[in-house]
Amino acid sequence: MKKKVVAVLLSTVMALSMAGCGGSEESSSSAQGGGAQAEANAGGDGGYTFEVLVKSFQSTYWQAAVQGIEKACGELGVKANSNGPANESDIADQIQMIDDAIEKKPDGIGLAACDANSVIDSLAKASQAGIPVVCFDTGVDGAPEGAVYATVATDNTAAGAVAAENMFPVIEEKIKAATTDAPVRIGEVNQDATGLNIQQRGKGFIDKMIELCKGVDKKVAVVGNEFYVNATEDKVAEGEAEVIIEVGVPAQTTVDLASTEAQKIMSKNDTIAIFGSNQTTAEGVITANQTLNKLSTDPEKGIIGVGFDAGTPQKEAIINGQFIGSVTQSPLMMGYECIQTLTKIAKGETVSDTPMDGYWYNKDNMEDDNIKPNLYD
Repeated sequence: MKKKVVAVLLSTVMALSMAGCGGSEESSSSAQGGGAQAEANAGGDGGYTFEVLVKSFQSTYWQAAVQGIEKACGELGVKANSNGPANESDIADQIQMIDDAIEKKPDGIGLAACDANSVIDSLAKASQAGIPVVCFDTGVDGAPEGAVYATVATDNTAAGAVAAENMFPVIEEKIKAATTDAPVRIGEVNQDATGLNIQQRGKGFIDKMIELCKGVDKKVAVVGNEFYVNATEDKVAEGEAEVIIEVGVPAQTTVDLASTEAQKIMSKNDTIAIFGSNQTTAEGVITANQTLNKLSTDPEKGIIGVGFDAGTPQKEAIINGQFIGSVTQSPLMMGYECIQTLTKIAKGETVSDTPMDGYWYNKDNMEDDNIKPNLYD
């Protein structure tokens, strides 16, 4: 299995660890989400206060990002109030939190948008109020001009491609043997079709898989969720295809609903592989397998599973031979770089987008120095 690494900032990860900043921390929670404040005791840049909105304050992924935020606060001597809804599907809750943050007139706002289209009006409000915004984890393509100063995010198109590149060699012989009369199916479960990062990651996987299949003279159809079907250009009609990529998107971002989508795909006799494109959907695939018992690292014995992000269930699935591997990001580093960028803006410095790393990991390299710090629980 080849190991693929994309983007930058590799060695810095080890220096950060998962410790919080040296300042005090307060936390509160409600039915909608929670909040935490990070502040340095020492000097440094000082005097700056930022509001940071994550996608789900209860997720281990986003708690890792908050730890990165706290780490940066400790180093820079700034304050950051972190908040977010209970669930990544709680779009209206996050919008209200953004608007509340604008009313506080902070020195800047860090935003991981649950839905890129839904935050446009709030970004316009922030811009009118003179409050700079740094997006992290996911960008907002339609943001008002000048509202978003920089985006700190994984190169999600490349990261999705990494999943396809590592899946393909394992299923290549199955693909080569496929015909229009006996096609094979590859599943992809995406948590949504609205978040730019998930869109890019899902399309990155699809486009790379089509490219690889065409390299062995196979035509590919894309079926399922309308967004991903329409967004894919290099495809054929289902009846003409030897390979079918089926994309499922749950009605809400929960493991149970993602599991339902995964079960629909995994129950089909022609399915040879499946990709869960974030922590929730990867865990949905694992949950579906508890009923179906079809995942395997051997394409002759079952369905090849690949995930994204980390978390205990996914790591155990790799160790136990249910997934061949996954692609992880560094949420800690994204939170850290968000505060670093906001502080530079507050000081009047010029900033630019910061691409972040994505790493392929499997049971052979999970303990490597450049992988382990990104495998949050």
